[in-house]
Amino acid sequence: MKPLVLEEIIYYLINRWGRRYDFRLFTRKNVLYFQMMWKFLEQESFPLSEEEYKQSLAEKIEILNRCGYSDDVRNWLQTVNSKPRLGRAVSLQLKINEKMKEFLI
Repeated sequence: MKPLVLEEIIYYLINRWGRRYDFRLFTRKNVLYFQMMWKFLEQESFPLSEEEYKQSLAEKIEILNRCGYSDDVRNWLQTVNSKPRLGRAVSLQLKINEKMKEFLI
């Protein structure tokens, strides 16, 4: 399983949607959600600088890699047909595995 890297995620975002969307990572019950939000770096009102955006995304990627979700996320980014719209994120649902359970404790 090859780990995700920041540049790879940005490559998918730019080539598929032309924008560097923000992401959110959260859990609910036995599901980990990786959400592509409707806000994006190129937006004038985006609250983060480019450096802050990269740091935030890198932290999320690190969690996904450590918990073994890199292939799932990579496949999703290459194949998801939706794109975020104002007020509506696009979600990847991942079943919480043993590695993630350890991370959450």
